[in-house]
Amino acid sequence: MKTRLKEGHPVFGFTVTTSSLDSAVQAASLGFDFLWIEMEHSPVTLETLRNIVLATRACATVPFARVPVNELWTAKRVLDAGVCGVVFPFTTTPDLAARAAAACRYPPAGRRGSGAGLAARTWRSESNYHDSADNNVVVVTVVEEAAAVEQIDEIAATPGIDVLFIGTSDLSFSLGLRGEQNHPALDQAIAKIVSAARKHGKYAGRPLRDRAQLSAYREQGFSFFQAPTDLDFLTAGVRAYLDK
Repeated sequence: MKTRLKEGHPVFGFTVTTSSLDSAVQAASLGFDFLWIEMEHSPVTLETLRNIVLATRACATVPFARVPVNELWTAKRVLDAGVCGVVFPFTTTPDLAARAAAACRYPPAGRRGSGAGLAARTWRSESNYHDSADNNVVVVTVVEEAAAVEQIDEIAATPGIDVLFIGTSDLSFSLGLRGEQNHPALDQAIAKIVSAARKHGKYAGRPLRDRAQLSAYREQGFSFFQAPTDLDFLTAGVRAYLDK
């Protein structure tokens, strides 16, 4: 993932919201770069997360988890289950950005606990797990409040953060737009976040609902994309079938 981003390639993550291992494995075999395993907005449990890690370890697609809250212990649980990236919601302050970075690295660089026996058994590197994880785990912070935009330069400057991901729907609500996605105020906030990411060497990310939007988003500076959910793809496929 990090190599692809450094080389300038876009990366795409299939969003997992159900506990179906068959669905997760199928998605991991179709060409996505990562699975965005959704633990904030869906009932996916830690046990299901671990089973997805085990079931997809032979696939090129790597598992990420969005944790419910930005806390040390929530990150520790999913990292010890073997994920390769953690997505931290509502990273609204520089302190929360620093907390996210620290949660994903071992001392002295961070505060992650050392009990990663399960993770080491499914990690893809043959080298020392602790060193490899410190170098390769992807840290994604979600910017989704107006207050975060006001502090975005300080958030983006945080060492150890890889991706500034814009939660465009929540950001719209925070700006008083009730989820509207086509509004100058939202566009200005997005542009400010992308500019801060570029300035501080971070990758910018956002949801990609429609493949037709990709070229415009790439021109804006985005390279990390959350694709629709398993249920969204199921719905689209069924509608296309029945409509014909």
